[in-house]
Amino acid sequence: MPPYDVIVVGLGGMGSAAARALAHRGARVLGFERFGPAHALGASHGGSRIIRMAYFEHPSYVPLLRSAYELWDRLERESGRELLTRCGGLFIGAADSAVFGGTLRAAREHRLAHVVLDGAQIRQRYPVLLTDDRLMGLFEDVAGVVVPEAAVEAHVALARRDGADLRFDTAVHSWSVEGPGVEVDAADGIHQADRLVLAPGAWAPALVQLPALPLRVERRLQLWFAPTGDPAAFVGLPLWMWERPADGLQFYGLPLRDGLVKMSVHNRGEAADPDSLDRTVAAAEVARVREVLRESVPALAGELVRASACTYTRTPDDHFVVAAHPAHPQVAIACGFSGHGFKFAPVVGEVLADLVLDGGSDRPIELFDPARFTDC
Repeated sequence: MPPYDVIVVGLGGMGSAAARALAHRGARVLGFERFGPAHALGASHGGSRIIRMAYFEHPSYVPLLRSAYELWDRLERESGRELLTRCGGLFIGAADSAVFGGTLRAAREHRLAHVVLDGAQIRQRYPVLLTDDRLMGLFEDVAGVVVPEAAVEAHVALARRDGADLRFDTAVHSWSVEGPGVEVDAADGIHQADRLVLAPGAWAPALVQLPALPLRVERRLQLWFAPTGDPAAFVGLPLWMWERPADGLQFYGLPLRDGLVKMSVHNRGEAADPDSLDRTVAAAEVARVREVLRESVPALAGELVRASACTYTRTPDDHFVVAAHPAHPQVAIACGFSGHGFKFAPVVGEVLADLVLDGGSDRPIELFDPARFTDC
């Protein structure tokens, strides 16, 4: 019998949650992470991640989000850490836009509490947001912010409490199927287990062994601006996501924290290699973002205080890949979270545990089947 039931490769948002879920169910878990715990070299960092219930990407995400909210609350209780702040969210766009129209569709389909505002009403409530009369907004009060580093640390601590052997600064080079089990070649040697979970983030294209899976790693910026004028104008402002009618550009901002507002562009990025990612934020990149802010939130188009780069790992349809490996049922894969996955981390962890321990999951994950890409 192998010394471990399950090996988990990648201990970021999804992998740490999977290790915790597996260990909590009594599995003997070995986990590997190529960097340190809660590091800033992947996609699970930056101090904040948006969580929202009315989901413009597809209404099918909402049942998973209901579970995710419950699991975040449970993780707070079990870890004793404050992880999720419900500050409300405002989703702005033209009536037929993805950000507004898609959010409204999900809210109506799942009977979620929400308020619809026109452009004038948005300006009246939130004067720093210069919405014109072409725009609409949907407000939901359960939207909020999750702290990614603290969440990863909480999952790691609870997994270890339940017996998981988690090894950081230990890269995995390759894996193979050996009979009914698996073998993993890591920097510290060869390891065997009955099952394998792959949650390697931006390193998924090289590790999941699905050459036809169309994953694209992209570079994104996280920017922290100091508001000009009276910062009190930003006190009480919810998080906001905005789709520009002219070109479909999607950008977002988070509530004022320590005198700064974090913002980013969501749906524009260039291809990148995670091993050679340019982490320097150029002045020209900041200037392009300031142009967006000048026409929408001009009080933010001033001093840039901090900036960092991160990665998105995208699929062509921007839906996740969470499933048993098509060729190896003893292997579960989680990748392609396309810049909107972190909020799902605890429920994805439970799904991955279902897949490798039970051979399937009752949770609605059909949307995430890699078979939708016909060559996989």
